[in-house]
Amino acid sequence: VDNTNQPVPFANVVFKNSSQGTVTNEDGRFYIESDKTYKTLVVSFMGFETKEINLPKEVNYDFKVTLSDGNKLKEVVVYSGKTSKKNNPALDILRKIWARKRKNGLNMFNQYQMEKYEKVEFDMNSIDSAFMKKKIFKGMEFIFKQVDTSRITGKTYLPIFINEALSDVYGDNVKKRVKEILKANKNSGFETNQQIIAFIKDLYSEYNIYNNYVTFFDKSFTSPLSRTGIDVYNYVLTDTAYIDKKLCYNIVFYPRRKNELTFKGDFWVNDTTWAIKNINMAATKSANINWVKDVYIEQEFEVMNDSVFLLTKDYMMSDFALNKKEKSKGVYGKRTTYFRNHQFNIEKPDDFYKQEVNYNDESVYVKPDEYWEENRFEKLSKDELGVYKMLDTLKTVKKFKRLYDAVSIIASGYVPFGNVEYGSIYSTIGNNDVEGLRLRGGLRTYFGANDPWRLQGYLAYGFKDNKFKYGLSGKWMVEKKNRIIISGGNRRDVEQIGASLTTTNDILGRSFASSALFTNGTNGKLTNINLSTLAVEIEPVKNLTFQAGFSYRTLVSASPTFSLDYYTDPPYYTKIKSDVVQPESNL
Repeated sequence: VDNTNQPVPFANVVFKNSSQGTVTNEDGRFYIESDKTYKTLVVSFMGFETKEINLPKEVNYDFKVTLSDGNKLKEVVVYSGKTSKKNNPALDILRKIWARKRKNGLNMFNQYQMEKYEKVEFDMNSIDSAFMKKKIFKGMEFIFKQVDTSRITGKTYLPIFINEALSDVYGDNVKKRVKEILKANKNSGFETNQQIIAFIKDLYSEYNIYNNYVTFFDKSFTSPLSRTGIDVYNYVLTDTAYIDKKLCYNIVFYPRRKNELTFKGDFWVNDTTWAIKNINMAATKSANINWVKDVYIEQEFEVMNDSVFLLTKDYMMSDFALNKKEKSKGVYGKRTTYFRNHQFNIEKPDDFYKQEVNYNDESVYVKPDEYWEENRFEKLSKDELGVYKMLDTLKTVKKFKRLYDAVSIIASGYVPFGNVEYGSIYSTIGNNDVEGLRLRGGLRTYFGANDPWRLQGYLAYGFKDNKFKYGLSGKWMVEKKNRIIISGGNRRDVEQIGASLTTTNDILGRSFASSALFTNGTNGKLTNINLSTLAVEIEPVKNLTFQAGFSYRTLVSASPTFSLDYYTDPPYYTKIKSDVVQPESNL
């Protein structure tokens, strides 16, 4: 802050006698971390005296740095509103960036390979004292010891999930092939975590800041390095500094107009190669993206020479919330990716890039802590290490286990008992005109994601027609390498045909018309169905599946108010049949 306690945005913060630094955000907030131990922090900004702060501990929180007005400078220039498109040194630098604009450094080579470390984290944000005191957390108050404050937004947050992955990435630009081999994976231990990881990866698509437009959440933003940027952004040259012994210029950018898909932030650019050294940018509040309140991006590059620059760090944070009010609670999704040890023009045989259909190396998920301490690209912070410990402890709390089990049962509809699950709970009680009160119970097996076989079935009884109904199905993976699967089953039940928009051969499928507890309208036109199926499938190439199947279905009316009778001898109309036989084959 300055002498009047107002924030100083975009001030430079560095460890003394190092090249490690950061820039304060628009609220003057900053966060800086290093593997090395430094005793002094240096804070500087144009128009203020540079200030050195002694660091009393290795970890220091809640700093408040007051910068005094400097009297060494002849003048202090304040930029506000729209900047000039003429005689602006920032635009001169921007034009030099365009003149040297090049493809991503990896595309400059025939082949490339590198090591990759990715860290994904979910945090619940806007945690306040009223939230912590809710009854649901009684007995689990220890989780709030992990509450921290975001270096970007200043909001409090509670980490709820973390995942780390180490992999080797190989690419061939000539053959246009890419392969990523997972070496290790570590997460905070929930069985459904793969769904969370897939969700967050779907949201964060690849992007290149040198492109004129970058796409996030299906929205096309104008890049601050775009050739049309002059018409969309204000640019201000604010500072020069040495980064990795190379002189760089610092340029701040912010939108010229509201309600456009733009960013605000700053970047450092080298004074000879005109390659971006690092860039920080946040989506403007006026950018309207469904469910997304904030998007923040950081990228760092290693400039090898005049024509090759390599992305070494990519950080993205999004704030997901149903309500876009500032104090509303939401979830941070964070993804940090590091790249190192690049090698180029090492050609691999064609077979190397062929993906194995059913390859699953369980050893990558059980690496010891010593392996991670030695191989992760950066040390975990105290808070991140605390997430693992906190969630491990949480899973031993009976109340949490009950809550977690209840949510899992509601989501899946099945109650687990070891390797057998009861369900679906939503089909347990039903009511219809033919069966009256209907009860149904079912079981299915589940040993893991790559079970060699699975069985499931159900038994139902109607108290009005006094009849049992059943369904039984199974599948067997005959050969794992190409995923050759044989499946079959039989179902005898009552359902309302035509109630679904598409016909299904799912043996265990649920007919809402016959098994719902409450229905809108009559459900008396029901049919007895006897369905048998047999199918075989094979996956010779990853994600390419061939399937052939046969089904035999017999339909007979289950209600006196509903007739399936039809004549079999037109034009005489003397012979009547009451059952419909429907054999089908499919490929």
